[in-house]
Amino acid sequence: MISCLHPAIFWQKLKKIPTRQMIHFYSKILSSTLNSILSWAEKRLLSYHDTFHTGNIETMQSVASLGVLSAKILAEDISHEYHRKKKEADVLRSRVDTYIRSSLRAAFGQKLEKLDSSKQLSKIQSNPVSTLSILAQDTSKLAFHEKGMFSPILKKWHPLAAGVAVATLHSCYRNELKQFVGGISELTPDAIQVLIAADKLEKDLVQIAVEDSVDSEDGGKSVIREMSPYEAETMIANLVKSWIKSRVDRLKEWVDRNLQQEVWNPLANKECFAPSAVEVLRTINETLEAFFLLPIPMHPVLLPELMTGLDRCLQHYVFKAKSGCGTQVTFMPTMPALTRCSAGSKFHGVFQKRKSQVIQRKKSQVGITNGDNSFGIPELCIRINTMQRIRMELGVLDKRTIAHLGSSKSSQVDVIENGMGMKFELSSATCVEGIQQLSEAVAYKVIFHDLSHVLWDGLYIGDVSSTRIEPFLQKLEQYLEIISSTVQHDRVRTRVITDVMKASFDGFLLVLLAGGPSRAFSRKDSDIIEEDFKFLSDLFWSGGDGLPAELIDKFSTTVRGVLPLFRTDTQNLIEQFSRLTFESYGSSAKSRLPLPPTSGQWSPNDPNTLLRVLCSRNDEVAAKFLKKTYNLPKKL
Repeated sequence: MISCLHPAIFWQKLKKIPTRQMIHFYSKILSSTLNSILSWAEKRLLSYHDTFHTGNIETMQSVASLGVLSAKILAEDISHEYHRKKKEADVLRSRVDTYIRSSLRAAFGQKLEKLDSSKQLSKIQSNPVSTLSILAQDTSKLAFHEKGMFSPILKKWHPLAAGVAVATLHSCYRNELKQFVGGISELTPDAIQVLIAADKLEKDLVQIAVEDSVDSEDGGKSVIREMSPYEAETMIANLVKSWIKSRVDRLKEWVDRNLQQEVWNPLANKECFAPSAVEVLRTINETLEAFFLLPIPMHPVLLPELMTGLDRCLQHYVFKAKSGCGTQVTFMPTMPALTRCSAGSKFHGVFQKRKSQVIQRKKSQVGITNGDNSFGIPELCIRINTMQRIRMELGVLDKRTIAHLGSSKSSQVDVIENGMGMKFELSSATCVEGIQQLSEAVAYKVIFHDLSHVLWDGLYIGDVSSTRIEPFLQKLEQYLEIISSTVQHDRVRTRVITDVMKASFDGFLLVLLAGGPSRAFSRKDSDIIEEDFKFLSDLFWSGGDGLPAELIDKFSTTVRGVLPLFRTDTQNLIEQFSRLTFESYGSSAKSRLPLPPTSGQWSPNDPNTLLRVLCSRNDEVAAKFLKKTYNLPKKL
């Protein structure tokens, strides 16, 4: 009402107002004016991304100055009455902090709304994945735009202006990402795309925050703590690990199911190796290809887990492929008890019984030689081929894997060069062991099982000159032809035939030294024995087309060392045996010669070997010595 009076009257009335009321009056007018100014400024500053741009950015300095100055004056008045201890800098910093967070939330919301309604993305409106990937890129651009245009102005009142901005954007995007992650159940390219975009965004935001806080008091720790990690890389790694486990589990189930149905017969396998192995290798190759096509940045880190899983699946395949096929020990006969030969007795009854057994044994072999038996020699050879094929393909897969790593975008060069966990080491070693086991199984099955009727039950039974090695060689040659035509790889074929040769030499010695009472040898039989062994060796040499002569010589050393014993005079044999026994047992052997144990390691210097030669010696001197020393009967 005073302001409506005549000026002269107004001033007269005004002079009569007490000073205290006058100050209050002016304060209210000033406060009202400052609040109006602050409201006007904050209307622009709380959404400064909509207000200011490149064309008018210079006016932001003035508007911000008006806003913070008004806030400062008003805060001084308020602090005088209510918050005396509050510092001026905190007031200014708090106001600017509010402007930054409010404006960036609004800008982020506009970006999100624009993406949701954009005509450009109308075709994928039902797919929020691509929207989140683009949103991450847009958010990163927004952050760098903030840092370059607005933060330098606002930093005058807030030392961590850029840090607060990126922390706000980090929180906004995390809310959207959290909803998306909650709906992820399996690894998909779209899921990886979003998580990688989120990871890149987070790295950009953190980098801006760190650079902005170099000169701050706390080094920006308060802002960094506010940015709870997305852990996108961890989520990607967990999804990939789940993907790996699923692929490996399916492959193992496939191996178990298909190996039960596998046919190892070469007539059904024209390629002479198992089709299931080809399928397993193809699946492994496709899995590796799919892994390297995943758009992830940590291939070298996760590859060892995938390789280990695939390696164990393949190792499982090899284990099952050789399961139940036996080993060398499986087919090696038990060493017969030490007995005296039946010298001077034809023993017709027993001999006739053995002959009938021979006929029966021959009939039982038919299924094996024609491939009807799943564990016959041809089938075992197919298994060997299969393991060799796997072993060769593993080398190709190893090289291909290293090449993939070399062309990947990973910066972990040391992991790539080291190559640890990047190769199929378990299955490769298992293939080597499996080939060795099956090769020995083939060899000892041929000699001690399939051809037992002509070797153990036929060679040198009764009259030596009429039961020579020729029938055995004829049958053995047939098996060598089967092996040669079935085993594909040259080196593996040589190994199998070498093992057959070793087994045949072992069988030959077993007949001579542990052939039981049905075999008796005189010194004159030594020529026949040596000639038969030459025939056996020549079978493997095959006129130079078979095994190398030096290889035959190497493995025939033991036989060639023992054969001269059958030519040696009986008395000399007894003396040599006694001397070696004394040397082995010392004073305990003076009163009575102990019976030397059977080691199976035949040698002309082994007492047990000499004793077995004496036991099979068909003469009176040997018979008397054995009767006197060990009470072995002269005749059985």
